[in-house]
Amino acid sequence: MNILLVCAAGMSTSLLVNKMNEAAKEKGMALEINAYPIGSLDKYASDADVILLGPQVRYELNNVKSKYPDKPVSVIDMRDYGMMNGGKVLDFAIKLVEDAK
Repeated sequence: MNILLVCAAGMSTSLLVNKMNEAAKEKGMALEINAYPIGSLDKYASDADVILLGPQVRYELNNVKSKYPDKPVSVIDMRDYGMMNGGKVLDFAIKLVEDAK
């Protein structure tokens, strides 16, 4: 599974990627998780199984959904993002992919 996180600049979201990778390792899952700025979305979205937007770019949700109608797209919960709760964000991403099948 390839999880794409999209944010304003990529700094804090990179920390979340690390936390998500730790959670995936604990679950014995081998996943591809990356974070990129919203301006780079078109370059990386085609490989993603799910696209998660950081709260700071939630205003782009409808735009991203319309550009990638075949992919699950959602906004990361602000509390989980702020607390860098990688496990909860990972579970959320997995559920979005499963629900889209």
